[in-house]
Amino acid sequence: MHPHQSHDSYQLKMTMKSQSLLREAFHQTVAGGSAGVWLSSKGLVEICLMHPLDVVKTRFQIQRGQGDATSYRSLGHCFKTMFHQEGILGFYKGILPPILAETPKRAVKFLTFEQYKKILSYASLPSGVIFTVAGLGSGLTEGVVVNPFEVVKVSLQAQRNSFSEQPSTFAYAHEIIRSQGFGLRGLNKGLTATLGRHGVFNMIYFGFYFNVKSIIPVNEDPAMEFLRKLGIGLLSGTIASCVNIPFDVAKSRIQGPQPKSGVIKYKTCINTIRTIYREEGFFALYKGLLPKIMRLGPGGAVMLLVYEYSFAWLQENF
Repeated sequence: MHPHQSHDSYQLKMTMKSQSLLREAFHQTVAGGSAGVWLSSKGLVEICLMHPLDVVKTRFQIQRGQGDATSYRSLGHCFKTMFHQEGILGFYKGILPPILAETPKRAVKFLTFEQYKKILSYASLPSGVIFTVAGLGSGLTEGVVVNPFEVVKVSLQAQRNSFSEQPSTFAYAHEIIRSQGFGLRGLNKGLTATLGRHGVFNMIYFGFYFNVKSIIPVNEDPAMEFLRKLGIGLLSGTIASCVNIPFDVAKSRIQGPQPKSGVIKYKTCINTIRTIYREEGFFALYKGLLPKIMRLGPGGAVMLLVYEYSFAWLQENF
């Protein structure tokens, strides 16, 4: 074979391989983004149903014990008190940051999961380990992307004034940057806790879902197959929420208002968890668990299904 022909053939193969990888990455990004878009805007689930649960979860996580007369005694008491004191719009405080972050963070979640999974496959590890470690990696990456949005969201959710009295999301973000900067005391405070929350959640979420799905036989009936995946996804989101919530509580304490103005009590993730455990007991690390499960159990199941079906459709049609 002529040397030029060999070189041209090699270049053609590399070009085709690059195009294939780019097409696959495009499918993963669009499918992941579709899951986020469906949950946050098109489906109106996040806006109309899920976000009030997130606000309530944050309120429980930042309150320190029952000694304060303003403490919420139960989920019902919290909803009732917020409605009377802050109105219906009080349940939508901090809604803009998650709307802005939802689509890119889901795209990052699924794209990086697939890439980490591909890289780990070269190590000849068991599939169960690959899914779990790839989930951990995707969660850590997602945590870096979403943390600044979380700082603004939690700060707005913690305020008990009326919705109309709150500064806008962009004004509040600008104030945080102006007074505290972009670093770990400013727009990226609570980063280690966010990494723990997302890393642990995705590790269990993906690891459990794909491992259990491979064990339970596929059903030939499309409706039953959908229910099989939905059930596994629901269980995945619920278990992951239960395991990672201490990191979530620590994140809310670090990013929310400190007990004394001007004094930073909650600084790092592990020290915050230790402090909460020492001062308030073990169960304080599980504050806000019920609204968290109510939000992320069904939401996590739907997100995985939207991703899987979107990805399969893109592969068939593009």
